[in-house]
Amino acid sequence: MRVLVTGGAGFIGSHVVDLLLTEGHQVMVADDLSAGREENLNPQAHFYEVDIRSPELEKLFAAEAPEVICHNAAKASVRESMAKPLLYADVNVLGSLNLLELSRKYGVRKFIYASSGGAVYGEPQYLPVDEEHPIHPLDPYGASKHHVEHYLHLYRANWGLAYTILRYPNVYGPRQDPHGEAGVVAIFAHQMLRKQEPVINGSGEQERDFVYVSDVARSNLLALERGDGGTCNLGTGVGTSINEIFARLKAIIGYQGNRVHAPPRPGEVFKIWLDASRARRELTWQPRVGLEEGLRRTVEYFAASRGGG
Repeated sequence: MRVLVTGGAGFIGSHVVDLLLTEGHQVMVADDLSAGREENLNPQAHFYEVDIRSPELEKLFAAEAPEVICHNAAKASVRESMAKPLLYADVNVLGSLNLLELSRKYGVRKFIYASSGGAVYGEPQYLPVDEEHPIHPLDPYGASKHHVEHYLHLYRANWGLAYTILRYPNVYGPRQDPHGEAGVVAIFAHQMLRKQEPVINGSGEQERDFVYVSDVARSNLLALERGDGGTCNLGTGVGTSINEIFARLKAIIGYQGNRVHAPPRPGEVFKIWLDASRARRELTWQPRVGLEEGLRRTVEYFAASRGGG
């Protein structure tokens, strides 16, 4: 199958690319390298350095005739989105619309969309959060990710474009950027390995649903043939606090420092974890890598790369 992965040089997207290639699919990558890295690119994939908003993206569709889109490209920082809401609407909404229009024009069969299970729901009314939970995002990032979900529905209703929406949890693992403000596992591991002092924003009692990146990549593979017209949370159904992530990484690495706290960040949900029973039913998906094993693999990766560069 000919599959286009947007953001395929990025953290999650590059793992999706690797898995699709391993399973024998022909893969194209569209990435402007604003966040993705060339070293993440699989040489077996056909790489196009292009912004998803650009008219130049049509050249890829004309040349490659993709059958499926795995759309992982996005601006993805809650904090940055609070300061730059117009940018997030431009990239995440209008960039996605550009892809949808090209999908319609060139006869793409299916569109697999990476949405956010951590940001679209807002502060949970109940836990674990299922797909029927009210949508009340607290930041422009979450709002932009959910907005595209409505367009997917109308493109299916009007033009027959099949889709599956995957609402990602807090994803962690190798290749995650340790230098940004998102991705607490990568940031803490990178800093502890370098004997720097990680800073926990707020009390550290915030809880998230952490899922290892290979498990998230597998959901994209399964969605190639399953889940048409559906929205599926990915998650473990268990919340883990930031303080616990700190403690576990400290033990794995042998870090000698103590916790340091800073004020909480605006726009962030305090506690959320996701009910992924629909993904189990419709995609036959469930996480395979436990938290302790995933953290160890992540530490090994950053240790091998000298703490992340």
